Amino acid sequence: MSRIESRLASLGIELPQVCPPVANYVSAMRSGNIVQVSGQLSTHANGGIKGIVGDDCSLADGITAARLCAINLIAQFRAAADGDLDRVRVLRLVGYVQAGPEFFEIPAVMNGCSDLIVDVFGEAGKHARSAIGVYRLPFNFAVEVDASFEIVD
Repeated sequence: MSRIESRLASLGIELPQVCPPVANYVSAMRSGNIVQVSGQLSTHANGGIKGIVGDDCSLADGITAARLCAINLIAQFRAAADGDLDRVRVLRLVGYVQAGPEFFEIPAVMNGCSDLIVDVFGEAGKHARSAIGVYRLPFNFAVEVDASFEIVD
């Protein structure tokens, strides 16, 4: 078992199968050693976390939703890196939070994703980041995060 797979196991995280795209795009695009991963929603096998953070969902729900996005991103990383997560170095995360009009804790929500990425990948998980509040997200999911990472040989 790889170092990252062991870390996931110690955190009690089982990665899902990657979800196929729902429209005319690809899940990930590689150019050289850089991979851009399409936005991953706050979904899981039981449905996921939907709604407007600050209205339908609490801050804690938003943080959990962002963590779900991180798990889905890691599954995409694994697929794009031919199954070897030890070759992954995370470069950037861009998070979108479906936020209510009086909800301003967008960075705190995104910490749910960032913290898990760093917990799993350590130094190779430290990344640049943007956290953006938006009016609506696909299928009413609470959070969506896309990523750029490098495959290290």
